[in-house]
Amino acid sequence: MTDTLPKDPVLLLSYVNTQLRDFYASLQDFCAAADVREEEIREKLAGIDYRYDETANRFV
Repeated sequence: MTDTLPKDPVLLLSYVNTQLRDFYASLQDFCAAADVREEEIREKLAGIDYRYDETANRFV
């Protein structure tokens, strides 16, 4: 994961959901812009029981 993203999963959750809400139409768009693998984010947030909801465009 890039050095610019929070390492703590709860902070990462907040950051990613804010980015998705304010700037990106999808997780794929965010990952491309942040230069991070989508699977890394999904795995890290799955560790705290959050899954990406495509319809809501957020982790829930």
